[in-house]
Amino acid sequence: QVQLVESGGGLVQAGESLRLSCAASGRTFMSYEVGWFRQAPGKEREFVAAISWGGRTTYYADSVKGRFTVSRDNAKNTVSLQMDSLKPEDSAVYYCAAGKSLSGRADAYEYWGQGTQVTVSS
Repeated sequence: QVQLVESGGGLVQAGESLRLSCAASGRTFMSYEVGWFRQAPGKEREFVAAISWGGRTTYYADSVKGRFTVSRDNAKNTVSLQMDSLKPEDSAVYYCAAGKSLSGRADAYEYWGQGTQVTVSS
């Protein structure tokens, strides 16, 4: 079992930065791939970024490429999402998820956090 808790969300202005954290419990967390997803009101959940269990492979949605950076520290059981040059369209609830497949599909992930709200004002 893996439990995930996101933190770091908040209200910022366009162009500013936020760093989200995903803290995991469970000794096997380091063996899981981790994805970040987001969901805005009235929209479907969408893929943002993913990182392999060892941290060597990452990939991003086109909409955030070059602005967001995902990283992980397995010694601390944490995964971070650094979000720079934020735009109003980045506003959403952000979720981290853990699974055995590195994927942009939400159904590939078994464990999910409760989400953290990010709001970007123009």
